[in-house]
Amino acid sequence: MTDDTLAAYIRQVLESQSGDHVTIAWQGGEPTLMGLDFFRRVMELVHTFARPGIEIEHSLQTNGTRLTSEWCDFFRDNHFLIGLSLDGPAPMHNAYRVDKAGRGTFDQVIEAARLMQQARVDFNILCTVHAANADHPQQVYHFFRDELGVQFIQFIPIVERATIETLPAANQGWGTAGKKRRPLYQQAGSLTTERTVSAEKWGRFLITIFDEWVKRDVGKVYVQLFDAALASWVGMPPAVCIFAETCGDALALEHNGDLYACDHFVEPAYFLGNIHQQHMLDLVSSPQQRSFGAHKRDSLPRYCRECEVKFACQGECPRNRFIQTPDAEPGLNYLCEGYKAFFKHVDRPMRLMGQLLRQDRAPAEVMGILATEELQRLQAAMAQAMPGDPCPCGSGKTYSNCHGRKKRLR
Repeated sequence: MTDDTLAAYIRQVLESQSGDHVTIAWQGGEPTLMGLDFFRRVMELVHTFARPGIEIEHSLQTNGTRLTSEWCDFFRDNHFLIGLSLDGPAPMHNAYRVDKAGRGTFDQVIEAARLMQQARVDFNILCTVHAANADHPQQVYHFFRDELGVQFIQFIPIVERATIETLPAANQGWGTAGKKRRPLYQQAGSLTTERTVSAEKWGRFLITIFDEWVKRDVGKVYVQLFDAALASWVGMPPAVCIFAETCGDALALEHNGDLYACDHFVEPAYFLGNIHQQHMLDLVSSPQQRSFGAHKRDSLPRYCRECEVKFACQGECPRNRFIQTPDAEPGLNYLCEGYKAFFKHVDRPMRLMGQLLRQDRAPAEVMGILATEELQRLQAAMAQAMPGDPCPCGSGKTYSNCHGRKKRLR
């Protein structure tokens, strides 16, 4: 990005905001490849163009491999919120997050996390959920909470569209040619890569982590998707764009000033214009962009419109709507099965937390409510258990050799 484009972007994004709080988001590729001098120039431009009284924050998404103490001091001093990409323990992270030599980057990312903790940089973990970690939700969650000591976590499902490429025999290591699924960097087709998480595993991943979180970590660990769900249950605006009824407010600016409808749709059909020729505010409010945003709501298939959890899901992100409904209508979200299972599973705890909020009480009180209910359920099951029944405590022993034996001893 040239200095002229950078200046035009900073000036226009600040001119476009009517409120007193502005967040500027930096992504890539890897944004730290621009170097610290680029971001020092950003801060100079912000001070030049910001009107008095406005509060400006920056968010930056990084793989962490280039962070140093100097970077961390800059982030802290300039109020940057950092998203650090980390997919769990080393084997899971290194499955796909490698450098250009094919070496895993886990150790570098952990060092980046430690540097930010030491420098008191505000950061959260962005964990992508894919074929290498989807079967290990508890291990992933415990790693972040207990080993790394982070409080803010985002889970992002990997849904990667694919094309099938026929490879010559020489590339296969045997005598016949083969086929391989390669990533397709446009929103087309219904094939997915081998890295993609299945809908069923995505739902189970969320449910497993939620069940532990709601018992012991409410108010201590913040999982973005759980917070977003709670917002839906209490009728607040969605905390993330994927659960909004319409979209179109998360645009992507390319290095040359080209503006696109969304960072998931940086494709010719979604090109809005260039900020050197037209002000960003005009592009954002254009009929083309408003139509893009409304299409999320208007294109929902009937199966979704009649769904009991539509209020929380809203069909999720349009980029994932490429399968058919049970009655063969197009436009169903690839992750529908998982989201539906998750939202139905969390309904009662979400209702309880919503009631607590409406009473000006802390949602964390839900943990005590659920613990009391579980104790009452266990006591009732114990009272009805026969000697040869499995013990209700879940030990795997018979009741007579577990809690029944302890009862006799008393």
